[in-house]
Amino acid sequence: MIRYFFVTIVMALLTVPAAAARLDPGKINNAEYRPAPNGKKSGARQSISNGKIDPLIVKAEVLLSRAFFSPGEIDGKLGENAQKALTAFAEARGLPSTKPLTPEIWKALTAVSTDPIITEYTISEKDIKGPFLRKLPAKMEQMQDIKSLGYTSPREAIAEKFHMSEELLVALNPGTEFKRGGEIILVVKVPDQATLPVERLEVDKSRQAVRAFDSSGKLIAFFPATVGSEEKPTPSGSLKVVSIHADPTYRYNPDYKFKGVKSRKPFTIAPGPNNPVGSFWIGLSAEGYGIHGTPEPSKISKSESHGCVRLTNWDARLLGGNVKKETPVVFVGEPQENSKSSAG
Repeated sequence: MIRYFFVTIVMALLTVPAAAARLDPGKINNAEYRPAPNGKKSGARQSISNGKIDPLIVKAEVLLSRAFFSPGEIDGKLGENAQKALTAFAEARGLPSTKPLTPEIWKALTAVSTDPIITEYTISEKDIKGPFLRKLPAKMEQMQDIKSLGYTSPREAIAEKFHMSEELLVALNPGTEFKRGGEIILVVKVPDQATLPVERLEVDKSRQAVRAFDSSGKLIAFFPATVGSEEKPTPSGSLKVVSIHADPTYRYNPDYKFKGVKSRKPFTIAPGPNNPVGSFWIGLSAEGYGIHGTPEPSKISKSESHGCVRLTNWDARLLGGNVKKETPVVFVGEPQENSKSSAG
């Protein structure tokens, strides 16, 4: 009987899933790019296909963010947005950009900042206070009676605060529930709101991106974007900024006839980061069009907007804090064909 009991306990322990291993912050802080020998794929290239978080890519994405060449959501994967940011960064510095990473690009990136990539953060009472949504409604009509389009959890709020995917946040802090004030966690160290001498914006429909230039024509910032849709194509030519709003209220006009929206009456949706236009709105001189945030940062460049230009909330906030009324916004290129549609 004792032997049977002992075997039962051992078998039970063997079937308990092992706790997820923490992503090593030291490997991220100390990551260095080394080209693979004999034409083999480097770790940077392999991470495109294996979908795993790569310490080298985490470091590259954070350095890109510090240089104001946004990779979108920092997720440690060399996806489309990270590759676009690396290409733009290389072009801005006159470097060849036929590969996502080269020794020359890596040298220029690491010269941007020597601060550690991973840092400690103490969860505040504000981080966990809420109110939080139990679930974000799928349809816009269902949002109109909600008092605030806030986050769905402290984890979502903290991930967005540091421009991270929730997957990366959890990988750095396995087992953490992100619900207790005073708890110390690991996050990436991204730049605070900065002052940039933005004099002109360029929305590239073909590259699905927004570029910011100074008065000399120098490219000083880059943001991956979702641009336009078949039902409401993004404008062409030159427009200008006419309004700038943090925490905007979304106003639906039934004349837009967006896919999936059946209401024939106008309605409004309260402000919040999960508002259809996110937490920032830059109004343009074509009625109903703007550059704005999104409740789904992971989908930037991967799904259609309703004609507007959609950025991550943090990129929209950075850009909105550095443009002024009358700033020129030039639309260039041809729109990409996208398969999905989303609000705003």
